[in-house]
Amino acid sequence: MAGLRERKKEQTKQRITAVALQLFAERGFDAVTVSEIAEAAEVAKATLFTYFPSKESLALQGVGQENLAEIVARRPTGHCPLQALRAHYETFAARQMAAMDQGEVLAQMRVIFDSPALSGAANALLYQQRRALAEVLAEEYGKAAAALMAAQIAATVLTLQESFFHLLAGGASPQEAVRALAKDTELAFALLEHGHLKHHLKGQ
Repeated sequence: MAGLRERKKEQTKQRITAVALQLFAERGFDAVTVSEIAEAAEVAKATLFTYFPSKESLALQGVGQENLAEIVARRPTGHCPLQALRAHYETFAARQMAAMDQGEVLAQMRVIFDSPALSGAANALLYQQRRALAEVLAEEYGKAAAALMAAQIAATVLTLQESFFHLLAGGASPQEAVRALAKDTELAFALLEHGHLKHHLKGQ
């Protein structure tokens, strides 16, 4: 029974997400109310809030949720931070992105880009992600170096994501975009490893 309840909860969450994204795409984020989303998804407003604490969280699902700090903190013994992050994104490209819904991804990005409030909230999430990564790196490399490292890593990750979305928006298939993402990931981390971060992250 527990498994059935969890499946039903996930189905409800997915229905709310799909309905909200459709309404946002059709009318704009600011024009849609939480009550309208709940009614269209056929759930109570209180039920919606058990899954999503705010309307913004509905639109920003997945944005800034990759825990770079945790990936680095939990890396295997003997691996430097860049090796751990590179392995994560190579796996991410190969497994997770291949299973995504292209239409939903593009719709979400357009909704975020079209709303100044959402764009600002997304930037805030990414900033928090970078700060958390810097805090973990600071334990080994000091605050000044860690802040610079985290900034370069975060900028690289954001650039990879933007490149991927631009490929999809330009008409590339998910498979083509994933293959390009894998190549870009390899190049990006090679540049980080052999560039300015090498001295600190790979040792002297």
